[in-house]
This record gives sequence, structure tokens and C-alpha cells, in this order.
Amino acid sequence: MAKDVIIALDFPTREETLAFLDLFPAGEKPFVKIGMELYYAQGPDIVREMKARGHRIFLDLKLHDIPNTVKRAMSVLSKLDADMVNLHAAGASEMMRAALEGLTRPDGTRPLLIAVTQLTSTDAGALKHELLIDTPMAEAVLSYAQNAARCGLDGVVCSPLEAALVKERCGAAFCTVTPGIRFAGGDAGDQKRIMTPERAGKSGCDYIVMGRPITQAPDPVEAYRRAVREFAG
Repeated sequence: MAKDVIIALDFPTREETLAFLDLFPAGEKPFVKIGMELYYAQGPDIVREMKARGHRIFLDLKLHDIPNTVKRAMSVLSKLDADMVNLHAAGASEMMRAALEGLTRPDGTRPLLIAVTQLTSTDAGALKHELLIDTPMAEAVLSYAQNAARCGLDGVVCSPLEAALVKERCGAAFCTVTPGIRFAGGDAGDQKRIMTPERAGKSGCDYIVMGRPITQAPDPVEAYRRAVREFAG
């Protein structure tokens, strides 16, 4: 699996999104993430427009509901031709299997389906005292990852600190998508479990997701290219 950098398009409007993407030369089409903010503001048409412009898309909506609701929602999302979609592994196995069924088109094709393990803004204290999970963070993430693998999902969203362990436990082909990536010396923001692109590239990460370090950089195109260089090693 080829490593790649995914840019989080965390903008509230179509206009800001297009203005950012127009900074890139015509032949340079980064892999992009459309999350809740942009999707809820602009709806499915923003996904269609990004695909028409030639971008691969990670549709990051983190579905988490009863199995039938998630199955029906995934069936709708499958028509948008995103390259990757996700859900919360905390929804458990029945929900994940239903999601996979709903996402698979009549011809058998589907986007990659990955499961969020624990958010990179969650630290060990919140895991224990607020979520009431006494298991160490790495073991909790690995348990979620194994459940996702058993359900036939393609991979997980995890922090870069757990990516290598997920690969060991679930196999090299099991995809790891890792937010919480910051350049050396950069502001961590609200992320707790973080790593640089260079270290992530050596730690079992298949895809890294970067938003503010790229989108809010003085030169976003150079920041993106720097991330690609460092991640590729």
C-alpha cells in the first residue's frame, strides 16, 4: 500500500475550500478529507465537486448508530464515489458488519471502510475517568482494531503511536490512517497523541491526515509538499 498524505479540508464554505485547492498547480491533486464541518455546511455536492476536480476523498463522518441506520446511511454514501469512509468501532461488530453490507454496491465495489478506534484528542486520563475504560490506551485501540478486522473492514483510524502495533496484530495489509500529525516544533492544538510526519512514516502509518499545519501555513502548498517528503522518508 502506497503511503500518502491526506489534507483535512476543515473549512466552513465551498468558497474557502476551492480557494485553498486552487493554490495547487493544475496537475497536483492531493488526497483530501471532507469532514463534518464541510459536509454539514455544503452537503453531498461538495463530495461530487471534489471528485470531478480529480481528488481522492476520505469522507470522514464517523457514523455511529444502530446497525440498520448505519447500513442505510452507508448505502446512501456509497453513491457519492468517495474513496474512503469511516465509522466508530465503538458501535460494535453488528454495526460494522451492517455498514459493510450497506456500503457495498450491487456490482460488488465499495470505498475503503475504516473504523475510528480512539480519537487522538483522547488521552489516558479521559479514557479511564470519563469513558470508564481501565484498559491501557494501546490495548483498547488494538481490541477495536481486531474487532474491525474480524468484521471485514479495511483498516482503522488510530494515533501514530499505535499504528505499528495495529500492523503487528492485524497484518500488514490492514490499513492505518493516522491524524495527530504535526511538524517538529509545531503547535499540538487539541491533539494529545501526536507524531511528526517523518516518524509516522517509520511507524506503520499508511496514511497521515494533516489539517491546520497545512491549511493554516504561510505557504500551504510547500507545507503539503514538506509533509509528503518527510512522510515518504
